[in-house]
Amino acid sequence: HEWFRISSQKSAIAAMVGDYITTFQEASPAVLRQIINMADGNGNTALHYSVSHSNFEIVKLLLDANVCNVNHQNKAGYTPIMLAALAAVEAEKDMKIVEDLFACGDVNAKASQAGQTALMLAVSHGRIDMVKALLACGADVNIQDDEGSTALMCASEHGHVEIVKLLLGQLGCNGTLEDNDGSTALSIALDAGHKDIAVLLYAHVNFSKTQSPGTPRLGRKPSPGPTHRSSFDC
Repeated sequence: HEWFRISSQKSAIAAMVGDYITTFQEASPAVLRQIINMADGNGNTALHYSVSHSNFEIVKLLLDANVCNVNHQNKAGYTPIMLAALAAVEAEKDMKIVEDLFACGDVNAKASQAGQTALMLAVSHGRIDMVKALLACGADVNIQDDEGSTALMCASEHGHVEIVKLLLGQLGCNGTLEDNDGSTALSIALDAGHKDIAVLLYAHVNFSKTQSPGTPRLGRKPSPGPTHRSSFDC
């Protein structure tokens, strides 16, 4: 379809996309809504592609049209917000556009494949910039994916100490949640050999005022496969 040719290539030109949007806005807002939210055979919309290509000028044009379904999941189960959590962002103005995208959609939506959220994806890839932006937009740190894993467990497994600190600093962050194997963030950190993270988690569980004191599980479990298995097509 011509819309995808104009809007969704890596080499797409923002001015052309803007002209296209303006033309349809003037002719028929209903048609504009239909075109902007059109999905290809993989379930991807222009917003999915623009985010994946880091074409943030085009992302802004799509958002500014005010008809974009930012929560549309592609066939792999990912929304544009989830893809944005992994997007390459170099300029501050582009990060602002990503923040606008996070603010106008559901940052806590779970991918249909494994139940992961944008926060979990950002954490698994060590994207502290995206973690901060998602938390600022209300991302829930305690959501569990289909395996019972949380963003905190993921950060603990992968050794992302600064992200662990960020997550623990969120009001209501629950460090005692267990995954489907009965493991906690603390036992996962110990199993992975991340003692610095284990100390932070132990202190949070036992001395944090925001959480009831409890005895953390120190037991180890057999090393699991990567908690965050996220290779996906966009």
